[in-house]
Amino acid sequence: MTTALHETGRPEPPLAAAERPATILQEHIVEIVSDSGEGAQKCGQTFGTVCAKMGNGVWTVEIIPAEIQPPARSPAGASGIRIRFASHTVTNMGDEADLVVAFNEQVLYSRIANGAYKQGTLVLLEDKWRDDPVPEIRAQYAKAVAEFRDNGLIVHELPIEQACLQILSNPRRGKNMFVLGMLSYLYARDQERAKEEIAIAFKRKGAEVIGLNHQLFEAGHAFAAEHLDFRFAVPPQPQEVLADTRFIVTNGNQAVGLGVMASGMELVSMYPITPATSASHYLADVYHEVGGFVHQAEDEIAAIGFAIGASYAGKTACTITSGPGLALKTEMLALAVMAEVPLVLVDVQRGGPSTGLPTKVEQGDLLAALFGEPGDAPKVVIAAATIEECLHFVVMARRLAETFRTPVVLLTDANLATGVQPYPRPEPKAEWLAPPVDQSEWTEDIPPYDWDARTGLSHRPIPGMPGGQYILTGLAHTTRSKVAYDSDSNQIGCNMRSRKLAALASTLKPPEVHGDQDGDLLLVSWGSTLGAVEEAVDRARAEGLSVSSLHLRFLSPLEPEIEAIFARFRRVMTVEINYSDDPETPLISRETRRYAQLATLLRAQSLVDVDSWSVVYGHPLQPGMIHGVIRERMAAMRTGGDA
Repeated sequence: MTTALHETGRPEPPLAAAERPATILQEHIVEIVSDSGEGAQKCGQTFGTVCAKMGNGVWTVEIIPAEIQPPARSPAGASGIRIRFASHTVTNMGDEADLVVAFNEQVLYSRIANGAYKQGTLVLLEDKWRDDPVPEIRAQYAKAVAEFRDNGLIVHELPIEQACLQILSNPRRGKNMFVLGMLSYLYARDQERAKEEIAIAFKRKGAEVIGLNHQLFEAGHAFAAEHLDFRFAVPPQPQEVLADTRFIVTNGNQAVGLGVMASGMELVSMYPITPATSASHYLADVYHEVGGFVHQAEDEIAAIGFAIGASYAGKTACTITSGPGLALKTEMLALAVMAEVPLVLVDVQRGGPSTGLPTKVEQGDLLAALFGEPGDAPKVVIAAATIEECLHFVVMARRLAETFRTPVVLLTDANLATGVQPYPRPEPKAEWLAPPVDQSEWTEDIPPYDWDARTGLSHRPIPGMPGGQYILTGLAHTTRSKVAYDSDSNQIGCNMRSRKLAALASTLKPPEVHGDQDGDLLLVSWGSTLGAVEEAVDRARAEGLSVSSLHLRFLSPLEPEIEAIFARFRRVMTVEINYSDDPETPLISRETRRYAQLATLLRAQSLVDVDSWSVVYGHPLQPGMIHGVIRERMAAMRTGGDA
């Protein structure tokens, strides 16, 4: 519904708020986009948190430009956030947005290019640029608004900044809370709860700043009631879902930090790197309350070296990084494998290679995590699928690292790291915590690498144990940690380090198939794509298509019975956010085609002709996109094609 305009282009006063019934919806997707530094993300994070605490399912995705200070009023500088909230559980970013608040018209071009909007998307657009003193800017604005309307966007031009100027002299530093007030009115959010979240967000700024932001929020609420003639209501999830469950709301990096504390690890050593850095920021705020501390090293190599040293001393430590940092840590990671020192390494994946897309999502580090070191360096590699799993998998990683005396690499990504979602409040258990450091006397006739021939496992002497002293080395060594270059010692060491993975694999359960246990097409996924893949599969199944999905969380070792599951389907295809060749492009044949990373691994492990579909657009997968791929593949199968 568009708002009537004066001849000047300003909106006519709409119906009074009391006369506007809300349209009841099961879900809505909202975006807030702006230039970098205008606070759109804080606005959206606060709005998403309010929705979650009111009982909605929520998923947020941050929109972050690649440059730290991109040019203002440019498509490349689009910064902001997407909030999908619903009357049911939400597991992904969804498809096109229903409503967007834009602080200028140019940032919308970037989102349109990403397919973020549809015909009928409501655009609440800051109109200050229409009367800008620079003729070129006025012309840009007018041209953009005309194009948006021609393409089916419903544009409401609003004097947002003018309204903010009545409260503070620099709207750039307060417009976000004004917009939060607008959205709270439009979606009938609890005003007092929203104010509580504002107070939490600005608690370090003091009462005066909190009060000013409350004032901006109230002004935005009143502004929306005056200028907009529509409202929506997205009811909370059913009471049976919420009744007996307490929820918390975090992003994935905060969940990693909670997992570190819940696991009993007392040290995180890291070097700042996007998008992993906020995990250290969170821990720096709260870690001391449980006796832990964050060590900021001078570089990535020093960070993992510090963590290995702490782990060797008896308390398993954690290091957190992203792709370029993982590359720098490879030699030290190999040392931890060879010396069999427990270690937890969290890799928050981003776009690559090299500096690549530092603020965008990708699943490009799987093969690097598995095979990035020279020689044979087996290690446990797991991947979280949800924000909740970011917490619990850190706890599991610490336990696995100590049980199997090996590094554990936990893969998350930018989608999980910055996304916000409610999930059941975890109830800490004593078994989550690391046990006390063993300082009992070591039996001297037991070698420090007394490998069990069946499992490859051995007890670990800890520095300080009487009689437990031994020389730690990254060189090939005997069971007594003596440097050895003879053939048998090296072969036995490699055998035993690898056998630990087989021992772990023997304890794992087969992955569960989502959908029918057999059929025409099986999609296989890993990491943060879980929600989008399963939603797409559910849509396709509702249309009568014979498609199911399988999601893997253990990648080294792989979960059991995968080959048997594959045999029950005509075709198997991975869905990933990393690069693969399109088989229809020039020079690509069965011999030259490069497959996506999980597909490459599964083809080697199962000897099944696993196909792959993947993109590296830099944003999370959308269920509608995957649904379209399912339809294409199923149509090709019906006609005898191999697409």
